[in-house]
Amino acid sequence: MTTWRALDRLRKTRSARLKDLVNEALRRGLQEMMSTRPKRREPFRTQAVALGRLRIGSLDNVAEALAIAEGESFK
Repeated sequence: MTTWRALDRLRKTRSARLKDLVNEALRRGLQEMMSTRPKRREPFRTQAVALGRLRIGSLDNVAEALAIAEGESFK
């Protein structure tokens, strides 16, 4: 659920103004942020995948790489 939808649903159930709900959410959020220590997050890791060997000699020449990829004979 998006933030807007959650606020809109609260506004309807409480019969409150949007401004009041936003201010209350900010106050509660800031109090929580100040009272608790931030959680230590594990670093994001990407798993390596073997893709096989490089099919062209070098990627330095972009025109050559594109010609090989498109199936043209390039010399």
